[in-house]
Amino acid sequence: MTESLGRNPVNDMTHRFLALISLIALAACAPFRTETPSPDASADAWVEQQLQRLTLRQKVGQMVMPWLGGEYLARNSDAYDSLRQWVVDYGVGGIIISIGAPLEVAAKLNMLQEQADLPLLIAADMENGPGMRLNGGVVLPYGMVLGGGTQFPPLMALGATGDERLAFELGRITALEARAVGVHMIYAPVVDVNNNPANPIINTRSYGEDPASVSRLAAAHVRGLQQHGTLATAKHFPGHGDTGVDSHIELPVITVDRARVDSVELPPFRAAIAAGVAAVMSAHIAFPALTGDSVPATLSPRILEGLLREELGFQGLIVTDAMSMGGIVRGYGNAQAAVMAVKAGADVLLMPPDIRTAIDAVVAAVERGEIPEERIDRSVRRLLRAKGALRLHERRTVDLDRVADVVGSREHYAVAAEIAARSITAARDRDGLLPLTRDRIRRALSIVYTDDYDPLAGRTFQRSLARLLPGTRAVSIDARTTPAQLDSLLAAADEVDVVLFSPFIRVVAWKGDIAIAPHVAEFVARVAERRPTVVTTFGNPYVLSQFPNVGTYVLAWGAQDVLQEAAARALTGEAPITGKLPISIPPYHELGTGLTIEPVKASRSAP
Repeated sequence: MTESLGRNPVNDMTHRFLALISLIALAACAPFRTETPSPDASADAWVEQQLQRLTLRQKVGQMVMPWLGGEYLARNSDAYDSLRQWVVDYGVGGIIISIGAPLEVAAKLNMLQEQADLPLLIAADMENGPGMRLNGGVVLPYGMVLGGGTQFPPLMALGATGDERLAFELGRITALEARAVGVHMIYAPVVDVNNNPANPIINTRSYGEDPASVSRLAAAHVRGLQQHGTLATAKHFPGHGDTGVDSHIELPVITVDRARVDSVELPPFRAAIAAGVAAVMSAHIAFPALTGDSVPATLSPRILEGLLREELGFQGLIVTDAMSMGGIVRGYGNAQAAVMAVKAGADVLLMPPDIRTAIDAVVAAVERGEIPEERIDRSVRRLLRAKGALRLHERRTVDLDRVADVVGSREHYAVAAEIAARSITAARDRDGLLPLTRDRIRRALSIVYTDDYDPLAGRTFQRSLARLLPGTRAVSIDARTTPAQLDSLLAAADEVDVVLFSPFIRVVAWKGDIAIAPHVAEFVARVAERRPTVVTTFGNPYVLSQFPNVGTYVLAWGAQDVLQEAAARALTGEAPITGKLPISIPPYHELGTGLTIEPVKASRSAP
């Protein structure tokens, strides 16, 4: 028991999909440009038929994509009536679905699809796999995990493996599970180059800091997604990796010059475009060197039309990041931002604060001549072509009986576990503590730290460690743990052979700070002065700077159960440690470094 201190049908459509998706952008051409004929005449004809019959307001509605939770929805409820208004009265073109159990998500999306005039384009943030959104959650206070889609490690863990095959597999499995529940568009991969250790919002969501490696893995991820029936989205253009603030809270301003952008930020986007990525998501970030002003990229024609479309040659869908984020709403009203984003080149207005206000504003801008209706037609034609490429005009709902056959399968879990096992990285082991074998370690103190009071943080890790390293005392602390309580742990540390400190610091929106509480970091430094100490970070990889005297530093990248199990096995010699740093940890460790720790033979690790 842990003590707590301070808290209590896809494959058969693949070839047609690939042939069509490259043509989504052709409909955006000016009337005088010759278009390449579509290889699927029925889908092409459907696109033109729908475009011709839509009113201006209906066309603008197609460009709006509101957020929807994945919780259970009764058809006879006020909540359902509100959603029906989105679909029927406002005519939104799509939905971004959030967390919910797979069957509930699928049933909910089926209901909405049945109400829609045109098929809805359903998107989801599945950066590190379907389990990121297809997740039934946790029942408290019992700690019952309801399960769901396959949970993969974050992209930086993939960066630690350096394996394009695994990046492709992440895309493939995400696509299969997403399509099984009715999701068509994946807001992934994150192709930002995380070269700022203080970045509070990209961090482990990125493959790493090397533009070439990010480009290589991102292209494989795109291929995996799109060869198995979903639209991939490269984000956040033109690059969110060097920010020091969270754009959910305020507008970051990047002051680098154009040459730096060309050499660091843009290569992964170029690689994704070369791989045929269907969509690009804009960033709520100001780049004065690119625009000459502090207008966010999402609202800047110089970035979306000038840089992305004209210079990089991208002709697919441009999706804004959420229009409800602080990087937009702190400087621009809902109506103003919607109009500016469309004028800048956006095809999809993601999560506007008020749907009707956004639609009304864009319609009014067209009616007064500020936005040509032909500009709206280009976006809607792109969107309809995407829906045609996905065959949504033929079938828009999913078979609920198939969900359990696909989502969260044993085969998919095995791939996630392989990524986890190969991603564990030992940045340092100065005193040769690793592996922590039973013959050398009789008593251990394992301290799990969380900064957001997560009652499940480290549960799988502690249970696995107790099984693999008997005699381990498990303790949980957080930012509220008092100095007096930490002093008692310091005394307990003197009685053991080794102390394991494992911070679980999640990289999530609206958080703003991803450091360990200063008094806890000071405690870790004090422990490291007195006892052999192993720090294993399950999240922010840069926390080493808060206690640089620690002799052994291991990176497990995220809090997913597969990573917790993999870390416990690696630390105790049950599995090798082979990961390489996809980032640098200045000034202590360089990009590409990492120790290889061989596993201990069964005979040596036996009790």
